[in-house]
Amino acid sequence: MAYQFPEFGIFALAMMVIVVTGGINLSITYSATLSSILGAVVLVSLNNMGVPSLLTIALGVLVIIITSIACGAVNGFIVAHIGVTPMLATLGTMTLFEGIALNITKGGAISGFPDMFQWFGNSAILGIPVPLFIYVLVIVATYFLLQRSSFGAKVYMIGCNPTATRFSGVNVKKVLFLLYIYSGILTGLAGIIMASRYNSAKESYGYTYLLQSVAAAVLGGTDISGGFGKVFGTVVSVLILQVISSGLNIFGVNRFITDVIMGMILIIVLTINFVNNRMEEKALLNKQVVTA
Repeated sequence: MAYQFPEFGIFALAMMVIVVTGGINLSITYSATLSSILGAVVLVSLNNMGVPSLLTIALGVLVIIITSIACGAVNGFIVAHIGVTPMLATLGTMTLFEGIALNITKGGAISGFPDMFQWFGNSAILGIPVPLFIYVLVIVATYFLLQRSSFGAKVYMIGCNPTATRFSGVNVKKVLFLLYIYSGILTGLAGIIMASRYNSAKESYGYTYLLQSVAAAVLGGTDISGGFGKVFGTVVSVLILQVISSGLNIFGVNRFITDVIMGMILIIVLTINFVNNRMEEKALLNKQVVTA
């Protein structure tokens, strides 16, 4: 589990930071796979040319991160500057990224990386898996970005009321654009771990994480309509969902049935949150009526 769930956790945080604004990023998994595929092309090409492994890996990782930033920038530009609804915008970019990835791989997997590249997804430091170290760094960075910075305060303000935030002097377009880039960077890190762990890159890797990342964000207390969400809650929900998934695998439950169960969990949590919000609104309204 310590080798598997960090990439899921990074995807969940990449989704959570966008959901806090009242949006959604449906392209996170294909942003990761497209980035890892382009990085894989560089890794394989330089490795076949006999370039030293360290330089090959450094350039490959650089390509992955740059590609993920570009994917996030595309999403951010469409949502923030053009004004397209996040769901429609990222649905379109999801298809775009998938199409580019399929055109490069022709449906197959790219392999033949330097052996040292497996360090990111399969090695350990003092007995602790490297992916877990990366995940912890992502948790800390996201926590300070969202919950301990002025930028994070602006993100929550946008989630509560983007119009009021705009009139308060906050550059909403800039904040959203940068936030989508940050989400893209997280998908790039997840792509590095996936490519290293599988020792290959393919467009279908990690596709199940899209549904699970939404479930993790919502289960962790992030309001799907925006304005509220805690990093710690998302981290805990990732652990819960991973334990459920691993437990089902141990008992031999079919993978597709596991997806059904994850979908049911998401629906149940959304329903509970909706009912709770309605009850709170009703209680507040009754209190205002009594006060008046």
